[in-house]
This record gives sequence, C-alpha cells and structure tokens, in this order.
Amino acid sequence: MSHQHAIGPHKVVLGTYSTHEAAQHAVDMLAEHKFPVEHVTIVGTGLKLEERILGRWTFGRALLTGAGTGAWIGLLIGIIFWIVTPWVLGAVISAIILGIVFGAIFSAAAYLLQKRAYMSAPAVVADRYDILVDAEFAEEARRLLAAVLSTTDQGR
Repeated sequence: MSHQHAIGPHKVVLGTYSTHEAAQHAVDMLAEHKFPVEHVTIVGTGLKLEERILGRWTFGRALLTGAGTGAWIGLLIGIIFWIVTPWVLGAVISAIILGIVFGAIFSAAAYLLQKRAYMSAPAVVADRYDILVDAEFAEEARRLLAAVLSTTDQGR
C-alpha cells in the first residue's frame, strides 16, 4: 500500500496494489466490516493488452469447435420449433444436424481466412490498482483497513 493522497476534488487514494485481486480483497475486507463500499472505486493505471496463448489451432479443432457450437444453436432452434409445433421431434433432430453442418462450414471458412495457428484470450491488465474512496469516508476506511491488517498480522 502507498501513502494516501488526493485524486480529484472528492476522491482520496486509500491504497495501491500490484494485482486486481489484492485490491478486491481490500474492498472485501471493508465490506465485511459494514463499510459503505458504494463510495469506493478500484482504478487500474498503466493499462496494457496481454494475450494469453491457449493452445494450437488446427483445422480439425476448428471443425470440431464449429460443429459443437452449431449443434447447441441447432438444439435451441429445434426446441423453439418443438414448442411451436408440439411433439414433432424431427424438427429438433434436423435443427441439430443442420447446426452441426453449418457450424463446421463457417468455422472452416473462418480458419482458412484467419491464417493463425494458435488460440488466444486477450485481456486488459494494469501495472497497479488504486483504491479510491470519497474524501468524507477516507478516515473511516483507513481506520478499518489498519484494524483488519493488524488483526491479521497478530493471527500469524
């Protein structure tokens, strides 16, 4: 945690954390002690895009993923048809089959156009996370966090 200083006309930095989870944990501690957390904000600073590589992306995997997604969409459409025309189970089965076929086709086309051999999940992350609190609640929040931290340190 860093020293508290003012940000803007009505907000005060209560603490600075290196991870979002640590900042969330501090806010959780405030919430558990009945602090009015609607006056708290977590702000990420130094944002950057991070792309986590999930694995290889092959043509076969693209076909299977597309067919699976298509099957689910087909099932949903088939159930809607089944509700509209009760007890006609053929509508559900044919919708699933069509979903599998079209899902595989669209996924194969996307794979061939994409020209990428891996799957990834992009995420925006920050270098640091500041907890801001309305100025009129800052002293109470500091006192609560200090009390919780001292209790946690004594328990170790």
